[in-house]
Amino acid sequence: MTKALQGICILLSYLAVQKYLLLLLLLSALRCIAEPVIYSWPATMLDDPRGHYPIALLHLALEKSGSHYLPVPSKRDQAQWRTLRQLESGNGMDVVWTFASAEREQNLLPVRIPIDRGLLGWRLLLIRQQDKARFADIAAVEQLKPLRAIQGHDWPDLPILQHNQFNVIPSTHYAGMFAMLQLGRADYFPRSLSEIQSELQAKAGDQLAIADNLVLYYPAPLYYFVNPNRPQLAQAIEQGLRLAMHDGSMQQLFLQHFADAIAQAELTERRVIRLNNPFLHPDTPLQDSSLWFNPELGY
Repeated sequence: MTKALQGICILLSYLAVQKYLLLLLLLSALRCIAEPVIYSWPATMLDDPRGHYPIALLHLALEKSGSHYLPVPSKRDQAQWRTLRQLESGNGMDVVWTFASAEREQNLLPVRIPIDRGLLGWRLLLIRQQDKARFADIAAVEQLKPLRAIQGHDWPDLPILQHNQFNVIPSTHYAGMFAMLQLGRADYFPRSLSEIQSELQAKAGDQLAIADNLVLYYPAPLYYFVNPNRPQLAQAIEQGLRLAMHDGSMQQLFLQHFADAIAQAELTERRVIRLNNPFLHPDTPLQDSSLWFNPELGY
């Protein structure tokens, strides 16, 4: 073989190697391109503190999973039933966090880890300040049941309260429920421990208060739900959540967002009115105490 031919062979081999390395780089870059995951909280409400924890936890879980998903907010605010229908159809929605029910778990793909450790089911009573003495005199659940509670018409809390024979007024408008309470059209508004402090601050001029000495409790798993056709996304979220539980980063995030509200609620000093929730899916992990909030431990 002549030297010229040897040179050509070496050059061709070099070019082939370079093309192979370039192909590897391109494939690696494609793998690193993040896939958008649209979650149900709209971009217009990112300053609402109610969404801060589930959004932060979703970012944490997907980061821990090592996947290349990028959580992004939805483009518009809409009623919860529309959001769930959009998720079920896979039309522009990938992840929703909401109160679990057997129906929702049948139609959607749940990640069965209560992301707020069940805080959603610890319900303090939002009342008018002028009614504090009235509620302080309540010593038995039978005294509370006839009073008018208010809840969202499509919230799973509504049938739970009705099943337990509470007098409940359904409403279609979140902001309107506070107005109805303020105007005396309802006597109290059960709100979760994780929500009530920020809501009370937002309604500081409405002369609302938290009833002393009482707290309702029923098992209320708040799950991430995924479109049924996206099992890999659900698997990534669950894997990331379990890794975050194992290394303590989920606990750290939870306490960062809720430690003050838990301390202010003083749950161990309140009378706990326990309600039955017959609408849970049979696979709800009620027996795994590591997943659920314990007032004695504060976590």
